[in-house]
Amino acid sequence: MRTVLAVLGLLLITACGQRKDEPPVNADDVMFVQMMVQHHRQGIEIAQIGAAQATDPEIKTLTSAIVATQRDEVEMLKRWLRDWDQPVTPPSSAHDHHGGMPETDAKRIQALKVSKNFEYDLLNLLIAHQDDAVQMASAEVAGGAHPEVQKWAAQVQSSRKGQIDLMLKLLKS
Repeated sequence: MRTVLAVLGLLLITACGQRKDEPPVNADDVMFVQMMVQHHRQGIEIAQIGAAQATDPEIKTLTSAIVATQRDEVEMLKRWLRDWDQPVTPPSSAHDHHGGMPETDAKRIQALKVSKNFEYDLLNLLIAHQDDAVQMASAEVAGGAHPEVQKWAAQVQSSRKGQIDLMLKLLKS
């Protein structure tokens, strides 16, 4: 019931504050952007550990690129939320609304720092994390209304799938 009320509240908020010249924004757009801010912050944390501790030059380059890209994307996402008069943090029931997709376990992130098989564990954690981004972006593409957000979600799908493919190749080498 809380999820239904939260979604209805978001629908009312987004509909009430919208100007006629702006593209439509629906609850899926807001929820996706809010959740991606949190998701990216975790991705940055994981990638920073990788950039600092990896010895493989390709992994160092990849994780450094993830940090830089996702920092820029977080700023874009926060700007969208400000433009829509929405909070950066999603409601506590946000994960329920998107199929209950969990955040990356903070304990796994901390364990990564002392992993004895660091690059293997890093790549596996990043693969799972980036796959979550693909799944969230897929939901936005299917249910969002804002053209710019949907376009970015499609880019997330493509770029994260490319990162996953690269990381799978790195695991095999």
